Amino acid sequence: MFSMIGGLVVLILDIWAIVSIIGSGASTGAKVLWILLILILPIVGFIIWLIAGPKGGRAIA
Repeated sequence: MFSMIGGLVVLILDIWAIVSIIGSGASTGAKVLWILLILILPIVGFIIWLIAGPKGGRAIA
C-alpha cells in the first residue's frame, strides 16, 4: 500500500518537473537532457533538477 502511494507521489512530482522544464526558458537541448535525466532516474533526477535545473516561466531580459 505505501509503495503504491510513494510511486504515485514520485510520478506526480516527475510530471510536474517535466511540465516546468518544458515551460522554462532553457534551450531545446537542455530541456531534452533534463527530461531524459528525470525519465531515466526519477527520484535522483528530480532532486538534481530541484537544485540545479532550469526555472519555470520566461527568462528575464
